[in-house]
Amino acid sequence: MSLPSITIITPSLNQKNFIEKTILSVLSQDYPNLEYIVLDGGSTDGTISVLKKYSRHLSWVSEPDRGQSHAINKGFSLATGEVIAFINSDDLYEPGALHTVGRYFETHSAIKWLAGKCRIINQQDREIMRGVTLYKNILLKTGSYRMLLIVNFLSQPAVFMRKETLIEVGMLNESLVYTMDYEYWLRICQRYPIRPLNSYLAQFRTHPTSKTRQSALQSLDEEEKMIQKYNHSIIISKLHQFHRSLNVNAYRTLPG
Repeated sequence: MSLPSITIITPSLNQKNFIEKTILSVLSQDYPNLEYIVLDGGSTDGTISVLKKYSRHLSWVSEPDRGQSHAINKGFSLATGEVIAFINSDDLYEPGALHTVGRYFETHSAIKWLAGKCRIINQQDREIMRGVTLYKNILLKTGSYRMLLIVNFLSQPAVFMRKETLIEVGMLNESLVYTMDYEYWLRICQRYPIRPLNSYLAQFRTHPTSKTRQSALQSLDEEEKMIQKYNHSIIISKLHQFHRSLNVNAYRTLPG
């Protein structure tokens, strides 16, 4: 089977404690048609030495940018793969994830994008919040746009799309700091249904210095403003607020 080429993009800023694990989780996939691009925002913590260590196996640049969305968009512009995804510099891919994704796209030519399952891990790589993962997995099976308006059940590192989908939908909204991925999923979902994949593809890491933990309330505010663009139902709005509050409280109660 001829597998499609895949481009993986990693935005990074001062993530020396985690980025090597992220890089290894990508490179250890041993995927035959892989392009890996790291867009660093000018780290000063030793990240550059890690990137230099793997220069033979990935492309990277370190320069000031306008934030995470801008970094990912730069990666989108550089990407040559038939399938594209982005993974943050503290998250991980599950072993064999890219082969699973590549085979699926190759055998389902009409599919424009897919989303798999994703574990939540802490800074020691231990799986946590299994109840949240189970809940998101149940919702993922629905593949429903209406449900996506209520709760973001898609896990960013477990989402993959064809390059033609990126070209059609466009770049991330750089005015969004916390919810640019969620807004992007809604944009794609307006055009193409979600294809759920019943496989664990990635691990999303939460830790005391992660954006998710540090800026939960700001993220909630931004999400509420963003969702108004896509939702015009009072019922869906109330359900969305309820689910988002539960999610924020879940992260705020995690140990430091």
